[in-house]
Amino acid sequence: MNAARVRAVLLALSVAVTLSAAVALSGCFSTPQRPAEPALSPPPPNPMPDAVQDATPRPEPRSRSGNPPFYDVFGKRYYVLSSSVGYLERGVASWYGPGFHKVRTSTGEPYDMYGMTAAHKTLPLPAYVRVTNLQNGRSIVVRVNDRGPFVGNRIIDLSYTAAAKLEMLRNGTAMVEVRTLDASAVGTALTPGLTPASGSAAAAAPASATAAEAAISASVPPAAAALFVQAGAFSDPANAERLADRLRGGSYGKVFVRDDQIAGRRMYRVRIGPVPDVAEFDRVVAALERAGINDAHLALD
Repeated sequence: MNAARVRAVLLALSVAVTLSAAVALSGCFSTPQRPAEPALSPPPPNPMPDAVQDATPRPEPRSRSGNPPFYDVFGKRYYVLSSSVGYLERGVASWYGPGFHKVRTSTGEPYDMYGMTAAHKTLPLPAYVRVTNLQNGRSIVVRVNDRGPFVGNRIIDLSYTAAAKLEMLRNGTAMVEVRTLDASAVGTALTPGLTPASGSAAAAAPASATAAEAAISASVPPAAAALFVQAGAFSDPANAERLADRLRGGSYGKVFVRDDQIAGRRMYRVRIGPVPDVAEFDRVVAALERAGINDAHLALD
């Protein structure tokens, strides 16, 4: 084999090795691409969902899988948070069921549609969150062990049982609040006055309760009197009014500026609504995105 031929073969091998390494590396920063909407086939029978206990927060190490610094799905990059402490988010929840039962989750565990679990795009895995249905006040605690949802503006994907306990199976979606719970305090005393809320019931927790109980106990917002789309927040009222005036010319619904004081600082929030359901929330958010406003989110009155 002449020298030119040897060089050509070596170059081809080098390219192949480089491509192979690139593919392997990209796999480290990817996650299964699955739909976030509920499966259309009816779930098999199972016991009464309310008989299933909520997840109990406990300290766990970060999963060896499912926690890359970032990953890409459908052309969008997601950055995994370094910590779940203090996380609070409001938006639309969906659920996934029979079509994914026993399929491997991002942590490597099989998905159990009858368990109290969830999928989230950026929380470190595993994590524990309280999810409250803002339309009816029902509240649950789930363990996040999967990635998703990657459809629309959904913020969390719940297991079949978790969704059933929130009474959102029929509609498939619900407007919710997602709040992380601190599992690191297990074994310490519970501060009196916190109120657990499993389902729609809430009762005062005794001062002698353990932190494991405290972790699943929190002041839970009741079913909101009104839910809104927040299009922006400003420290300068002129900027808020400018955005509000721009939106009042469209078909978004009622637009107003809310004046709030947070930690001694004035904030002017541009809001639309109230929005009665997920369909109207989706419509307004989509219209705002077409107008170049990409960070609109759900807000409470």
